[in-house]
Amino acid sequence: MKRFFGRVRMAEPEVSDAERELFGGPLRYDMGWSEHERARLDLTMVSALRSMPRLVGATLRMAWQADRRALLTVAISEIGQGLAAAVGLLAVNAVMHALLGSGTTGQRLHAVLPGLLAAAGAAVVNSGLAGWSTSRAGRLEPLVERIATTQYLAAAASVELEAIEDPDFRRLIDVAQYGAGSARRMISACVAALNGTISLISTAGVLTILHPVLLPMLILIAAPRGWGAMRVAQERYVSVMSWIEHVRASRLIGNLLTERTAAQEVRIHAVGPFLLSRYERMAESAEAEQERLATGKAVTEWVAAALSGLAMAATYAAMFLLITSGHMSLAVAGTAVIAVRSGSASLGALVMNVNQLHEESLYVRDHARFLDEAARHTIPSGGDPVPAQVKQVVLDRVSYRYPGREAPALDEVSLTLPMGSVTAVVGENGSGKSTLMKVLSGLLLPQSGTVFWGKSDIASLDRSDVFDRVALLTQDFQRWPVTAALNIRIGRTSRAAEPEDLQPSVDYAGAGTVIAKLPDGLRSLLARMFRGASELSGGEWQKIGLARTHWRSSTSDADGVLIVDEPTSALDPEAEIAAFDRIRRLAAPNRAVVLVTHRMSGVRHADRIHVLHHGRLVEHGSHNELMAAQGRYAAMFAAQAAQYAPTGTIPRPGSPTVTDPA
Repeated sequence: MKRFFGRVRMAEPEVSDAERELFGGPLRYDMGWSEHERARLDLTMVSALRSMPRLVGATLRMAWQADRRALLTVAISEIGQGLAAAVGLLAVNAVMHALLGSGTTGQRLHAVLPGLLAAAGAAVVNSGLAGWSTSRAGRLEPLVERIATTQYLAAAASVELEAIEDPDFRRLIDVAQYGAGSARRMISACVAALNGTISLISTAGVLTILHPVLLPMLILIAAPRGWGAMRVAQERYVSVMSWIEHVRASRLIGNLLTERTAAQEVRIHAVGPFLLSRYERMAESAEAEQERLATGKAVTEWVAAALSGLAMAATYAAMFLLITSGHMSLAVAGTAVIAVRSGSASLGALVMNVNQLHEESLYVRDHARFLDEAARHTIPSGGDPVPAQVKQVVLDRVSYRYPGREAPALDEVSLTLPMGSVTAVVGENGSGKSTLMKVLSGLLLPQSGTVFWGKSDIASLDRSDVFDRVALLTQDFQRWPVTAALNIRIGRTSRAAEPEDLQPSVDYAGAGTVIAKLPDGLRSLLARMFRGASELSGGEWQKIGLARTHWRSSTSDADGVLIVDEPTSALDPEAEIAAFDRIRRLAAPNRAVVLVTHRMSGVRHADRIHVLHHGRLVEHGSHNELMAAQGRYAAMFAAQAAQYAPTGTIPRPGSPTVTDPA
């Protein structure tokens, strides 16, 4: 009994050895969150019917927003179909009475004609209204999907960076992507449910007129099938949610086998056969889960069909007793049989449609839950504007620790960035450089300490205004799959530009030769995924990135900060020297340049150099001052310089020399 009527729970799956080898364990999501975030899954048809207005409310509001005239048209046509169905049943009842009444055969056939004409007319009207409804519902579906998708994408694009880097929130983003498609399917399910509800009301009214005992018998026939359908839907939903990370991992393996970036190692290291064999073993685990679901579905549907069959037999037995006892005429009984079959079909369809609403609503709830959660993590709008003139940006005892980590990424870091200066930040991997840049640019707010733009705390400023003052060029900057021109212009899309307007940025970045070799110049598409598109090397992309940074910086007169993080990793030595020179020249009276790099030769000409170690600022000063101090910076610089020396050993960094950051 618990198998059929207990709480739906995820079966304990068999974990493939491929999952353990590739990912360290089973990729399953614990459904325990449903205890507090989702309360409980609806387990009965009654509870689903009771919650149906709430389930479809959000979708219908989107439909109203999309095209209210089409929505009203659907509602009117469905009501009309219900009335036509009732008229049709009453016409059938008149026909049955005429056929089984007294009189000659000719008289009875003549009496049948009005009923037949009424039934035919009702069928024609019903067909016309159904087509009208289908047409308008077909218009609403893509509109609703577009609105739901826009809501999803807008919410995802506006949350804090901290949320994007949170694994739990990332999973919620993955789950919520199904909501837009489910919202679209809920339109057709709502229409079908409305149609079934009105038809059922019409049939129920006719059955009540024929004999009151027939109505509860009708409900008993359809209820088991409704329960079975909902049970199957719940089990499928729990399975989808639990296996979503497994499916994503399988898709990841497939992508790795086809991506250009992995193509060389896939072939030379024979990674292809290795990953393919693991993909097959993971697929076998997923297939076993599908087999389990199919078996469970078959058993549940068999039980539901058996219960529905017993109810049907009981209904016909009750009708036989009513006829033999003289409480029901043969004409009424004939109409009742047709009405019961029609009502059973209507109720069965209604139950299936409500079940579909119920199932799709589970995904729409994920969509709504994501929107609610994203709203709590959205970058706040409004705030004080950043002053037009900012003499310096100051970090005062700033600390930040990522969730789930014991050690802080930044630990009471203090530094000053004067406008017009070039400031370098160096340190080993994991020292906190990237986190410092995110805090400086406003992508992350410090958990303690303060970031001042001029005299204003960044927490009180309009973050969009802060972002407008920041230009960013990182090692892994986005290679947008658009034209070369838009790849540059995307640095500041608010300003329209023709290719000739972008030429100064191209020249500044030394990207002229890159653009010249493209088939259509700046209008060339840079995305190998599309036919006829071009692709660039890593070094060529970095020149495009530098042109993008120049375009963004050259179109702003207000004070701002240019953050450059490992900008020359893919450049040859000559191009690297030229790139560092161009970057330093981007410093202006109204702009501070922050340079983050492991290339020590690129920072020696910076006005100020800050050395991070384990999230703390351990040294700062000019190149000459830090070399004279013989601390961590001097050891790092000497270690790289020794690589180019004909002889000599590579020195090791000594103990950090902690200086007063003030």
